[in-house]
Amino acid sequence: MLLCVGNFFGSSSEAEWAEYRTGAKKAPIPTYVLGANNQDTLSYFPDVSGCELAENITYLGFVLEHDLALFPLLLQYSHKCQLQVAYLSGTEAQEQPAPAHSFSAKDVAELKESLLSSPNFRGVDILLTSPWPRDVGTFANSAGEIDTKKCGSKLVSDLAASLKPRYHFAALEKAYYERLPYRNHTVLQETPQHVTRFIALADVGNTSKKKYLYAFSIVPMSAMEPAELVKQPQDVTENPYRKLRREAAKARAEEEPASQFFFDLNKQQGKKRPSEGKERGESQPKQAKRPPQPTGPCWFCLASPEVEKHLVVSIGTHCYLALAKGGLLPDHVLILPIGHYQSVVDLSSEVLKEVTKYKAALKEFFRSKGKRYVLFERNYRSQHLQLQVIPIPLDLCTSEDIKESFITQAQEQQIELLEIPEHSDITQGGQALEVAARGGLESPPLEVSKAGLAVVLSALGGDGSQVGLDALGGLLQPD
Repeated sequence: MLLCVGNFFGSSSEAEWAEYRTGAKKAPIPTYVLGANNQDTLSYFPDVSGCELAENITYLGFVLEHDLALFPLLLQYSHKCQLQVAYLSGTEAQEQPAPAHSFSAKDVAELKESLLSSPNFRGVDILLTSPWPRDVGTFANSAGEIDTKKCGSKLVSDLAASLKPRYHFAALEKAYYERLPYRNHTVLQETPQHVTRFIALADVGNTSKKKYLYAFSIVPMSAMEPAELVKQPQDVTENPYRKLRREAAKARAEEEPASQFFFDLNKQQGKKRPSEGKERGESQPKQAKRPPQPTGPCWFCLASPEVEKHLVVSIGTHCYLALAKGGLLPDHVLILPIGHYQSVVDLSSEVLKEVTKYKAALKEFFRSKGKRYVLFERNYRSQHLQLQVIPIPLDLCTSEDIKESFITQAQEQQIELLEIPEHSDITQGGQALEVAARGGLESPPLEVSKAGLAVVLSALGGDGSQVGLDALGGLLQPD
């Protein structure tokens, strides 16, 4: 079977194509092609819903036909599973109404809806598009002369991020590019999923002899064991489309009308009845502060059945140490309080003292291995403090490189970082840290270990839940 992306018909194809159309020539294997990418070749595709153009050559059709959005190819294996291939013909429309050879945001949304509406949808095996996805080179190996931040389609990026193909093939940039595989889940936030491999192909017969054919075998995901499907290769990178999707979500939110609520200021409001002691002016002795109880199941309270106890490494009196599930590195660990605390500033003195001991022990251990640790606080989707501890090889980068990476990522996510003086006590961080910890952020302090000196960054504004992971994910990727 041959799948074709890009321009199937060239500018001088008419005479050669006539031989295939009349049967004088025949494609040696079943061949499936995408539609026109320009006005000049539209006439070769008579039926937008797809049709046989010649013997063994099939036009898949345009994406507007919902029943063709997911194309099973009818390849029956011994295990009776089908390869799932999604496709999108044409190029992104630059004007409205969209030309016949172009797709619009509405077309992409309809394709996504037709697939994602299935309750058992996990992704597709193969995605075929002619344009490259915009920003596909983010966090990845170089694409050579191709600037992936300027070329390609944002709509294709959104489609790839949503459909999570195991393989994504594209063309049109006249270059071969095999990107490092990227994740389709957020580390420590989502259940591990399969990776995506993006491959762009050059023109057939190009004079530079760039690769235009990619041969591979694939087992449908429906026939694979879950553990094998989600296995993460050593060179996997972060998802390149996360920033584009955040920007798109923000734009959609700004377009939505604001909700307004009113209440009657003149209505008599009830008052809480004071306790008897307070009525008599008596002061009550202050009780020792206890950690708040979780409002629902907690992944990190050690007594909770939600805790994956096989990841626990060490248990102290007030804290415990656990391996990070789906961590950035094999020795990525978490320091967690046994009780339910939301932030470092909420910890009791006993808990904080034990956290400090764990930090000191880990610092010494990683130093013996030729590494420096990076530590940052996180409590995403759980009101339970997690201190993420990620060791970075000393010869990979300097402490200043790490700090700069945090700042760069924060700027990209429109988060302001306020640097707290080196010798500040982060448990008594004053107004700035209190604002960060209690102002709605899900991951306030970021602490970078620096030869026994801590540089503490406090995120003010925005959602800082991914700054640490994104910053270190970028540093850990190969050149």
